[in-house]
Amino acid sequence: MFKNNVKHLQESLFGFHTTLPKKQQKELLMSEEYKFYELIFCNIIEEDFACLYSKTDSRPNAPVNALVSALILMQKRSYTYEELFRNIGFNLLTKTALGLKDINDIPFCPATLFNFQNRLAKHYSLTDENLLEKAFDNLTSEQIDELDIKTDIQRTDSFFAASNIRNYSRLQLLVEMLIRLNRILDEDDREYFKELLEPYIKKTSEKYIYNLKSADIPHHVDKIADIYYRLFFQLDVKYSNNPVFKTFQKVYKEHFKVKNEKIIVKKPEELKSNSLQSPDDIDATYRNKNGKKSKGQSINIFETANPDNQINLITDVSVQPNNVNDDKILNERIEKVKEKTPDIEELHSDAQYGSSDNDEKLEDLLITQVQTAIKGKTASVEIQIEQVTENQFKVSCPYQTALSRRSRKREKTEYDLEICSKCPQSSDCSTIKMKRFRVLYFTHKDYLKKKRLNSINKIPENRRYLRNNVEATVCEFTRKMPNKKLKVRGYFKTTVFAYTVAIAINFGRIFRYIHKNGIQSTQNANIFCFYVKERFLSIFKIYFFALLKIFQSKFA
Repeated sequence: MFKNNVKHLQESLFGFHTTLPKKQQKELLMSEEYKFYELIFCNIIEEDFACLYSKTDSRPNAPVNALVSALILMQKRSYTYEELFRNIGFNLLTKTALGLKDINDIPFCPATLFNFQNRLAKHYSLTDENLLEKAFDNLTSEQIDELDIKTDIQRTDSFFAASNIRNYSRLQLLVEMLIRLNRILDEDDREYFKELLEPYIKKTSEKYIYNLKSADIPHHVDKIADIYYRLFFQLDVKYSNNPVFKTFQKVYKEHFKVKNEKIIVKKPEELKSNSLQSPDDIDATYRNKNGKKSKGQSINIFETANPDNQINLITDVSVQPNNVNDDKILNERIEKVKEKTPDIEELHSDAQYGSSDNDEKLEDLLITQVQTAIKGKTASVEIQIEQVTENQFKVSCPYQTALSRRSRKREKTEYDLEICSKCPQSSDCSTIKMKRFRVLYFTHKDYLKKKRLNSINKIPENRRYLRNNVEATVCEFTRKMPNKKLKVRGYFKTTVFAYTVAIAINFGRIFRYIHKNGIQSTQNANIFCFYVKERFLSIFKIYFFALLKIFQSKFA
């Protein structure tokens, strides 16, 4: 049964903060942990998580704001689970961040935190709604409004989030799946397939391939193909709902095919980048970008970038397979970014985000993309295209300018042949020589591409390098990834990492900003007044009942 956590709003006469000296009480109120309690813990909308719990009368849930805040603190401080619970138990600052007043208070046990994450994952698998993303959006929206941050100019970038998995060779992966499949078989099936699987399950997959010569590996793969074919069809009905068998099916379909009723091993070039990299992380994909090989996910971020802002905050985070190009990520996320920050009108990105599909979508959303680099070859002769009216364009080369007119399928511009004949760059020009003119054909997509590539030259100098600072945000994320690898595996756990780190980064920037400028939030004052009121009422009740007992005993 869902129940809101309001216990943290009730002042305790015997709370640990009341026993501290005045100087330490003041330091506690100015600490980062108290600001975390004030800005994050108190602003988590617990009702959003009510769907995770039973609607019938039953045992109430552990405090949701404490569970979510603990996950954020865990990433902010780079705690292990053991370190997190040690600090919850013994660190007064951590207790303050989680709204605990009594030194004996423990908001939840380790199993509760793990079960909470499992509930989040199950809810996502059933509804495609990530409640941590919702919490991030709610907190960020409130922070942007409270600090009056301008969101009209934003920047974006992505980075690899490598999964912490073993690098399997093809044969080792196939053997590893046979070992894991054998573990889920019941006793009868294990005995039935004992002779078939024994050569592969009596030692680890690593030891199996250790003494093999390179020339012998294809023979062993061919031999395993027949085993996979037999197991795939004989175990399908009985184990079709088992997660391990589903992974086995995926490996079978990715590495083998049936041709003329014969099982054939697929060639290496037939394997796709989204094929299984490890049975420990079925969501990890493979990518080789600019010579950098990665197995795992990709995290994309948007953040505010207006030069007038005192601080900039992350506005959107998404986790994607790392074999998806940046331009496709932008195409998928930009509408959500527009929904969250409707006034966005300028987006700074690198060359990987540019595409004709994005040009059209950004034009519809009234967003100008400022691209800081050019992808592909540059034209030998630069030709500028400007829209004059809805149906006409002004097209300029280094030596002349002409207006376009609509042909049957494209826009057409005619240049003076005599001027072109004197041009030293005519041999490299993209125009086509005709009898009377040199002609340039182009489409609306060509115009949008030219507009994107030239947009950086049409903005003030102080806005041309705004994209660069997004690299600092990327570094803040990657510092939480030892050796640039995630501590978790799987898509959903990666989203938990991404959203909790994003909340922590935004909070860190806000805390440094208000600490530097000596800003005291109104919420802090309200909570302080509430504490004073509660303390007065508590003391009044104690004295009232004490006096009542005295009078009762006197007149009894």
